[in-house]
Amino acid sequence: MDEAAYAAEAKIEATHWWFVERRRLFSNLIRREGIPADATIVDIGTGTGANLRLLREMGFADVTGIDSSPEAARWCAEKGLGTVKAGDIRALPVADGSVDLVTATDVVEHVDQDEAALREIRRILRPGGVALITVPAFPSLWGLQDEKSHHYRRYRMGPFLRLLERSGLKAERKFHFNFLLFVPIFMARQAIKLARVDLDSENEVNNPLLNRILSAVFRLDVMTAPYLRPPFGVSILVLARRSDSPGNGDPT
Repeated sequence: MDEAAYAAEAKIEATHWWFVERRRLFSNLIRREGIPADATIVDIGTGTGANLRLLREMGFADVTGIDSSPEAARWCAEKGLGTVKAGDIRALPVADGSVDLVTATDVVEHVDQDEAALREIRRILRPGGVALITVPAFPSLWGLQDEKSHHYRRYRMGPFLRLLERSGLKAERKFHFNFLLFVPIFMARQAIKLARVDLDSENEVNNPLLNRILSAVFRLDVMTAPYLRPPFGVSILVLARRSDSPGNGDPT
């Protein structure tokens, strides 16, 4: 991401409606999986620490953050969210088969070789280990945030599931979320394009009242999306396990 985008995210991730309610969604799914407190966890693409904050609040102690950006490590250190190692998702500094839970939320779209990134997630998972992965959905939603975040792509569910399968990961739960705000976000992004508005991050478009309203809407969204499994949404979430058989072309 742009350095200005990191700074904008760092200021708001603790209280902004999107980060707060997304953490609620992730925590519910992780608890449902029964991940033990002493599990070995790796958070890939820590950004400014949203998932590290979540995992700390859930009581996990053996958590390693990995990010390719020194800015991300600096922000996480300043917030006291733990140490973040320098590393590339396509070549993770983690031993084979050593991790119980991988969180890789909104990170795969940041690399050109997304299949290589997913194969690395498979490599570091223990047999039976879980990966919680999110990616932005629908190319039609491409907007300022994708550009500021240096995304390579947005995904459709079918092709993304096939990509996971080729990478040696088996999707056990899959659904879109942020579906209630899909149309407003699409319209807002079109308006930003037409008006040629330049922001460090779309998340700057917020105020206390709007934050409370959107929090309530998004809370309903994340509580219902895993069960309704809507056919559209701003994001895709997949809970995947390491497949018994590696993906095509994987020698391990």
